[in-house]
Amino acid sequence: METRNILFSAIMIASAFILTTFWPVVRGDPVIVIAAMIFAGALAAMFLSIDTRLRAMENKIDAKERSLRVNIQGVEESVERKLSATVKRIREAVEALTKREYR
Repeated sequence: METRNILFSAIMIASAFILTTFWPVVRGDPVIVIAAMIFAGALAAMFLSIDTRLRAMENKIDAKERSLRVNIQGVEESVERKLSATVKRIREAVEALTKREYR
């Protein structure tokens, strides 16, 4: 969890407290003030939870991408070896046909 996220959460809770305390309609009702602070805290916790989940998903995607990259590289090398062997056999066959043709 980043310090920035914790700071934003504290600001949300403080602003909810100030807003409900100095709002003329709800002045002096501690239940509404506490409810607003709890609401702001829950909202901040939800944002932090979403941030944590997104980071975990991002890490999983990065790991899968690395794995896929390694697998693709292995397949590429295998195909290149097979293609080189096939090209070599074809060249040998062409050379053999060319030698027979000139005889």
